[in-house]
Amino acid sequence: MPIAQKSQSRTPIDRYVPADHTRVAFTGGFWKSWTETVRDVTIPTQHMRLDEEGFLEVLDFDKPAGPLVRPIQPSGLSMQHFFDSDFGKWIEAASYTLKNNPNPDIEAKIDAIVEKLEHGQMSDGYLNSWFIRREPEKRWTNLRDLHEMYSMGHLLEGAVAYFEATGKRRFLDVMIRAVDHIIDTFGREPGKLRGYDAHEEIELALVKLYRVTKDPRHLKLATYFVDERGQMPSYYDEEARKRGEDPAGYVFQTYAYSQAHMPVREQTQVVGHAVRAMYLFSAMADLAFENDDESLKSACDRLFDNLIGRQLYVTGGLGPSASNEGFTREYDLPNETAYAETCAAVALGFFSHRMAQIELDSKFTDKLETVLYNGALSGISRDGEHYFYENVLESHGQNRRWKWHYCPCCPTNIARFITSLGQYFYSTKADEVAIHLYGENAAELSVGNTLLRLKQTTEYPWNGDVGISLGLEQPKHFTLRLRIPGWCRDAGAFVNGEAIKLDVAKGYAVIEREWKDGDEVRLTFDMPVDRLYAHPAATEDNGRFALRRGPVIFCVEEADLGTEPQRLRLSSEGEIIANYDAALLGGATVLEGDALEADASDWQETLYRTEPPALKPRRFRAIPYHLWANREPGAMAVWLHEK
Repeated sequence: MPIAQKSQSRTPIDRYVPADHTRVAFTGGFWKSWTETVRDVTIPTQHMRLDEEGFLEVLDFDKPAGPLVRPIQPSGLSMQHFFDSDFGKWIEAASYTLKNNPNPDIEAKIDAIVEKLEHGQMSDGYLNSWFIRREPEKRWTNLRDLHEMYSMGHLLEGAVAYFEATGKRRFLDVMIRAVDHIIDTFGREPGKLRGYDAHEEIELALVKLYRVTKDPRHLKLATYFVDERGQMPSYYDEEARKRGEDPAGYVFQTYAYSQAHMPVREQTQVVGHAVRAMYLFSAMADLAFENDDESLKSACDRLFDNLIGRQLYVTGGLGPSASNEGFTREYDLPNETAYAETCAAVALGFFSHRMAQIELDSKFTDKLETVLYNGALSGISRDGEHYFYENVLESHGQNRRWKWHYCPCCPTNIARFITSLGQYFYSTKADEVAIHLYGENAAELSVGNTLLRLKQTTEYPWNGDVGISLGLEQPKHFTLRLRIPGWCRDAGAFVNGEAIKLDVAKGYAVIEREWKDGDEVRLTFDMPVDRLYAHPAATEDNGRFALRRGPVIFCVEEADLGTEPQRLRLSSEGEIIANYDAALLGGATVLEGDALEADASDWQETLYRTEPPALKPRRFRAIPYHLWANREPGAMAVWLHEK
């Protein structure tokens, strides 16, 4: 199938287009270190884990299926049902590094996986290693539980990324055949199944494919899956009856678990499985643009506001409950039992970024930044090869990072987030450039038909000074929009050394002028240490506050304190000093100040008594939350008791 096909004619919508991540190079500072670690350590070791853990074996289609690597659970599901998704995400993450950093070994490993997938693909295009090898007669019989299109969606995203990085289209052609099969199987036309996968993912993958192929069938299929979701009577009830099951026996009891309890345009509260929700909302945002669908955009706005106003952890983590890997009730934000899956934080980054392309509003990019520096980044260790699935906000030392997980969806997700990071920093449209994030980098952007070379010089997020230099072959009149972070209460701007008055629209400073080669913009963001308090309905955090400086949330670890931080009492007014510690895990800003500690020295074997413990003065030290659990095991707390 040719790549360029004529799309449905419609009036083009003027929207922001994210930067090509391959044209944004992190030249120093915070993100240079992280992106290099993921490229040089994370990507190779993840392939090693896939091999060691028996994942790659499932692609040996000519061999009889061996014993399960992941046994069937009481729910009837094995993690092995969706091993293909991990191949897809790993290929996607690896592909993002290849254009600027060719690696024949990694490319050969990708090609080997692609060859096996192509060899195993069925003649009608169907592609899922579990069903082809183990239960071919059961394919498309349980969309509610078994993740068939979810897995194909991640393979599809990997195929698009690999094609864009290398120009090789073998994998892309494999997945286009798989999509053709899905088109032939699902839809509202006579003879087709009116189903959709309970685990969203294929929807946003199809939009990515459409933007490469321009084939209107790909956009139509994504639109169908979103529009059909939640229609009643439920397809999942019908499907269960065909399997001879009573729909009332569904383990999660409600289709809100999959955001399929009502049509998406009617939903007002974020519910169910957190990753599924964020993948769905990301696809809805994509389709709101592609189809010029204001009703979808309005639904996204409502759901985004509900999430950030009532259900989001201060770290950008989301989904408090392990039982459904998702949401319970509004303001339910427990700390020690927080689920806050890494995948969910990454997916919130996807959703936030997509919304900002439709409507340039810092409420979206503020949350993207919060996720990036806190709730997502905490999911990977500083050495690049250990991970968290759950990102708790409090621990008594029981939490450890692992080198692989029973359900290893998170390692490849955080890897693909970081390796594609450049696209999140900038967007352009017509004669506008938007700068969403700050960090040392050099970028090449297209403003109209003009090449703009833009360079940031900064120690952000440890320092609030950002220098931006512009390189142009000839003068060009355009608007520069620079995000003023929501956490910043005092910002300044200078153009070629001259202070300018900030004209701010929806959180972005607007500077419109004719720009010349060598022009320089300087931004200054005041970075005091903030004490953050939670809404009274978030009862677990009553009487506590969290520490933030700039975009970074901090925590106190036993490794620094020598005792559990839960014993600390901090003043609401005491001075807290920020210092840069070059020796801490590659360098980071830390916070230090005075506190009181509950003294247990005179309690001996007494468990309860009528007098409270004495409080003794002591110093404390807080480190960035994303760096916790990188040293010796011990207790940790984000929310600290107030004196």
